[in-house]
Amino acid sequence: MRTALARLGTPAVRTHLGTIAGVAILAVLFWRLGTGVFLDGLRRIDAVSLLLALGIGLVTTVFSAWRWAIVARGLRIRLPFGPAVADYYRALFLNAALPGGVLGDVHRAVRHGQSEGDLRRGVKAVVLERTAGQVALFAVGAVVLLVMPSPVLSEARHIAPLAALAALGALAVVLALRMNRPAPSPRGRRLRAVLAEAREGLLSRRNGPGVVVSSVVVLAGYVAMFVLAARVAGTAASVAVLLPLAVLALLAMGLPLNVGGWGPREGVTAWAFGAAGLGAGRGLAVAVVYGVLSLVASLPGLIVLVARWYAGLRAGPRATALAPEPAPARQGDYASEVSIEKYAPKESARLASSSFPFSAEPSEGRPMTPESV
Repeated sequence: MRTALARLGTPAVRTHLGTIAGVAILAVLFWRLGTGVFLDGLRRIDAVSLLLALGIGLVTTVFSAWRWAIVARGLRIRLPFGPAVADYYRALFLNAALPGGVLGDVHRAVRHGQSEGDLRRGVKAVVLERTAGQVALFAVGAVVLLVMPSPVLSEARHIAPLAALAALGALAVVLALRMNRPAPSPRGRRLRAVLAEAREGLLSRRNGPGVVVSSVVVLAGYVAMFVLAARVAGTAASVAVLLPLAVLALLAMGLPLNVGGWGPREGVTAWAFGAAGLGAGRGLAVAVVYGVLSLVASLPGLIVLVARWYAGLRAGPRATALAPEPAPARQGDYASEVSIEKYAPKESARLASSSFPFSAEPSEGRPMTPESV
């Protein structure tokens, strides 16, 4: 049992389980709602919607890369803005094309850390940048879902008092522990150092405003993409009605149970549209269109990927051509080197023997005396 649980905890197994879960969600949706909704959503996509998706994707990617550069600067690691935009586009495309939905971010973190010679700070910059986006989504989403009419508003009204009491209890426990805490342990000191770096990268006076502005703009871009997908799918509901549904879909996209972002987003969107009286089938169509538009918005990352791959291929032969060619080996060289090394006196030994007094050879017929030496 321990061996099985240990294998289930490995990253490879978790990735495969997430992929299987995403495929299972899509299979259930298509079984219950049919594939006609999926095909109808795809047929409604036109050139204008694709161009708008590229424009929205450009705005969100540029501001996301700016947020990444701000966080990296707070961690004292260099990240120019232009390469940050290109790397972010590449990461978005890899996230959309590969299972799991996070492999592009992992690649972005590792490459940046290796290029700057500090892998730990490179990974931490990406983690904090993504954390800032998720915190903004949770904060704005909580306000939207609790204030505006949504499928979860009625349930939230019943849960809100219990959640408030639980939050107050947790705050009291934290304050009691801080007042009676012992001397900090090594693990506590490491945790405090990590929190200090996160505070410097996200909440300092120098970085905080930029992180907040970029996160709000990126979130607004995601909502605009969802509204565009709803319009393409034929939904005539107002933006006020679609905003809570967009927040639910974006929250579902953060679950690690997807195939390139597909799976929970479609399930939650279909449920939310059905609960709002707009039809579960229409919600599935909106989610499908949103997935296609998001993939199109990330296609510049494929261009970056191909361009850098081609540049690497060109740099390889060029480096080989510029490297000095070794002298051609002649027959007998190796044997002669071996024989010289084995049988000829060493140069160092010859110098040592000649520098030793009274050991020089007689020259010009003079007797060997200390003065002649």
